[in-house]
Amino acid sequence: MLRTLLALSLLVVNSWAFAPSLAVGRTTFHAESTQVKASSQRSNTQLSMSATVDLKGKVAFIAGVADSTGYGWAIAKALADAGATIIVGTWPPVLKIFQRGLDKGQFDEDSILSDGSKMTIEKVYPLDAVFDSPEDVPEEIKTNKRYAGLAGYTISEVAKAVEADYGKIDIVVHSLANGPEVTKPLLETSRKGYLAASSASAFSAVSILQKFAPIMNEDGSFLSLTYIASEKVIPGYGGGMSSAKAQLESDTRTLAYEAGRKHKVRVNTISAGPLKSRAASAIGKEPGQKTFIEYAIDYSKANAPLAQDLYSDDVGNAGLFLCSPMARTITGVTLYVDNGLNCMGMALDSMAMADAN
Repeated sequence: MLRTLLALSLLVVNSWAFAPSLAVGRTTFHAESTQVKASSQRSNTQLSMSATVDLKGKVAFIAGVADSTGYGWAIAKALADAGATIIVGTWPPVLKIFQRGLDKGQFDEDSILSDGSKMTIEKVYPLDAVFDSPEDVPEEIKTNKRYAGLAGYTISEVAKAVEADYGKIDIVVHSLANGPEVTKPLLETSRKGYLAASSASAFSAVSILQKFAPIMNEDGSFLSLTYIASEKVIPGYGGGMSSAKAQLESDTRTLAYEAGRKHKVRVNTISAGPLKSRAASAIGKEPGQKTFIEYAIDYSKANAPLAQDLYSDDVGNAGLFLCSPMARTITGVTLYVDNGLNCMGMALDSMAMADAN
């Protein structure tokens, strides 16, 4: 049970369905204009490279923002700090709550940029990324009260709406996932649950890029979020979610080639480490005991090469880099932002290591 709930709490790091990371601190990096020059005194040839994180005039669509505590928000904020225009896609069942929070200023404190101004979300689109087109929406969803009054929330419809509002855009971020049977071991996962995890967590990225790449400017960037369970065993991270993350990373490489050649768009993914979120903190919480995500964070501190806190801003800054011109030659990459935990092959805090120096 402990392993199952721990894995469930880890799953919440990157989507609206799994409320994203609680920002418990801030890093000091901010997007600023930087120039790097290199020269050779041994020839008449000089190499001069100017790398500037300036996204003014760029439009970024972030799919999967529903509050101010997640990786999607952190990436949006980093992009806004560099001057990008931010628009987001939000899961319809939580859309009204999110919009109400924006209107009431509930997220103002988490919106402060490096110059003291506040990030502005120019527009919020309803988006359910398990539906590609209106024909895919079943009757039970159309008549569901949580979708009442909403229309145009399929991926193709949102892409058309964004094009109508902004024309060509430059950045798309996929920050969403769902696994209805995540608490079940893979051996006990149903076909329906497995395919649902793949649909919401992996194919949604393929579909979003299919529909958005044609309305992206050349040299644009597509970014998603993944998890180490794609390649390492995380007991309890079930329901086909580990398979979905493996799909997402494999698709990142294939799409990097296809979208690169066809649309001149770069495709990358970030594999983030465990980080405290509101939803994760509520799972298995007992008076006087640590939550399961706190166990995961403690494990990371005890075993990662860098024994330090991981903040949502760290993922935001990594996302800014990958979406900026500074990463113009980087595509098809899974970038680990986890204090190096991914490279460890042995748990240093294991009882078996108790006598080791």
